[in-house]
Amino acid sequence: MLIIRFRKFLYIFSFLVLATSLFGVLAYGFRLGVDFSGGSILEVEFLGERPDTALIDQKISDLNLSSYRVQPAGDNGFIVRVGELPPEGRQDLIKALAGSDEPEKVLSIRRFDSIGPTIGRELRRNAFVSIALVIVLILAFVSWAFRHVSKPVASWKYGVVAILALIHDILIPAGLFAYLGRFYGAEVDALFVTALLTILGFSVHDTIVVFDRIRENLRKSEGVGNFESIVGKSLDETYGRSLATSFAIFLVLASLFWFGASATRYFALTLLIGVIAGTYSSICLASPLLVSWQKRSGKLN
Repeated sequence: MLIIRFRKFLYIFSFLVLATSLFGVLAYGFRLGVDFSGGSILEVEFLGERPDTALIDQKISDLNLSSYRVQPAGDNGFIVRVGELPPEGRQDLIKALAGSDEPEKVLSIRRFDSIGPTIGRELRRNAFVSIALVIVLILAFVSWAFRHVSKPVASWKYGVVAILALIHDILIPAGLFAYLGRFYGAEVDALFVTALLTILGFSVHDTIVVFDRIRENLRKSEGVGNFESIVGKSLDETYGRSLATSFAIFLVLASLFWFGASATRYFALTLLIGVIAGTYSSICLASPLLVSWQKRSGKLN
């Protein structure tokens, strides 16, 4: 009940966090990875001791490539992302990394992927379409699932509130990546979009659990008691489960972030932030918004 009572303070906190995230997205934008901007990605593993990153960076800079980024991978490897690579550029890049005309004696190639700019634009467009389609389908599903709930809040309002919570949940990791891209060179790629879609699924599931308890308590009350107290009671009955589930997921993702492969570290970080944001919005944002909307509608009527 305390969450409902102090909901205005939670709204202010959410607004500040969202404003910070939105500022990062608008001011810095995203650093697009090879998946979306086009280019090539090469991962190599040295057979012996890995050279210093600065030395590798210097060797690649001598090739006069349009753009590139070097990232350590594992104990003895590097991941090199380059913007445009001519047909003969792949072998020149490998030789530069090895510092030898016989690179097979110095390193092994783990993977090499190349994506053209046209495909990159198509993937970028498909990513936006996927996220928008998921949000629309979630709105339709929630409105349908709560179609028998009409008082004191219409079923479609549950769907709208769920969407507002989802926008909150994906804007926060998006803002974080805008800052990480600006100051640490983090790139947005297909894994980032996958993480956002996963966050949408997790968050709406958590929100629906609370909404479903509200629906059940509304049926049991049969019009006895006000909506605010019913929502507060529903939150008291469900937030323990939500926190326990989220904490278990948090431990797994934190382990993946700290001890997992470097290639999936930002993926784990996105999910980690998304789980925290989703748990917060399900408990502290979605249900209080229902109460505020119901009170606002009552005053207008």
